[in-house]
Amino acid sequence: MPTSLSDHDSWLERRLPRMQTRDGDHRSAYQRDKARVLHSAAFRRLQAKTQVLGVGQSDFYRTRLTHSLEAAQIGTGITAQLHAKYPETTATVDLDASLIEALCLAHDIGHPPFGHGGEIALHYMMHEHGGFEGNGQTFRIITQLEPYTAEHGMNLCRRSILGLVKYPNFIDTLTNPACHGHTSSSFRQVKAGDWHPPKGLFNCDAYLVDWLLAPLSDADKNTFMAFDRFEDRHGKTRHKSFDCSIMELADDIAYGIHDLEDAIVMGMITQPVFEKGLMQPLQQCQVPWLAEQAESLTLRLFSEHHHERKNAIGALVNCFITAIEIVRNDVFSHPLLAHQACLPDAYHQALELFKGFVYHHVIRRTEVQRLEFKGQQMVMELFEALSCDPARLFPDNTRKRWQVAEQAGQGPRIIADYISGMTDEFAARLYTTLFVPGS
Repeated sequence: MPTSLSDHDSWLERRLPRMQTRDGDHRSAYQRDKARVLHSAAFRRLQAKTQVLGVGQSDFYRTRLTHSLEAAQIGTGITAQLHAKYPETTATVDLDASLIEALCLAHDIGHPPFGHGGEIALHYMMHEHGGFEGNGQTFRIITQLEPYTAEHGMNLCRRSILGLVKYPNFIDTLTNPACHGHTSSSFRQVKAGDWHPPKGLFNCDAYLVDWLLAPLSDADKNTFMAFDRFEDRHGKTRHKSFDCSIMELADDIAYGIHDLEDAIVMGMITQPVFEKGLMQPLQQCQVPWLAEQAESLTLRLFSEHHHERKNAIGALVNCFITAIEIVRNDVFSHPLLAHQACLPDAYHQALELFKGFVYHHVIRRTEVQRLEFKGQQMVMELFEALSCDPARLFPDNTRKRWQVAEQAGQGPRIIADYISGMTDEFAARLYTTLFVPGS
């Protein structure tokens, strides 16, 4: 295995070479990438996209934007921990805090309005045209759609893009047709459970994936794109890059711990339910600190004093960050793939309990699911209307993109791009404009 990134310059390459130099600009490539994400319209739109609860119901809880900011903070914390615990390994892979921060900030920008309801709606409407999935859309935004450049999106460097590819294969390849339900003449009969998308990239973007993976050997490339097949669900990819593994841990910790705080403050979870549904199972996870602190954490999380709850949340986040390890996967020769950040099994099980608790007691609540269903209906109706007469209903710049894409048989993809870029409020407003008389 290489002892360092001998192909370092290849991973700093951009599809559009940097033509302009600015006097006095001494930033690294990753600092520039972080700035491009922060200043992008796609990132700003996250302030009006649903995280768990609908935007506008309260000004306290998290949106996709604040979730991404918290994930970025956790990502920098993980980076600092790994530098301290594994100085030689982090030097080998050239681990960079600005890179991890950029990945965490950008990881959700492909998610459509109305959370998973919008994602399911777009996948249903696109299932004959390459499908739709939020992570695949993130890849399109950073490589093509964000207008930082004319044709190359944010034009991030190769390593930044690699770090955002959580599922390195294509939806068409990963799709198990047996997992899709029947199409219906009525959108109201479309069941979300029948149309969960496979997690992957879009076939129409294969040429960009080829460019991205060009520095890898054929053996590493093929192994990186390997996936498992199942009889009862879609295929699932097996691998991700080292940087991506850190970003995903930061995302999971932010989701499992910080979103729990929202649910407690909003009164969606009571102390007895929390103790029985989460704290009791956690004590079986062989994480000594969690077992010892269970009673104290519960009291602080449900304290009437806000600072007590914040202290408990911070302690929980620290518990997981400080446990993260770097492991080797010797099926790869390239350092960026051969190293992975991960939690020890006991800590992984504990974090999965937190995530599962939030899922079952918050996301699956009837009122949350009704909002998702409502968003799902609006997105499908908007897609159908725009498909009917795109040249008439699209704004000028989108109409031009659609006309070019339509000639190549990719017109529906432009419709999905347009709708997925909407905020919850913009989508609802357009729906009202098109379908509600007197609006």
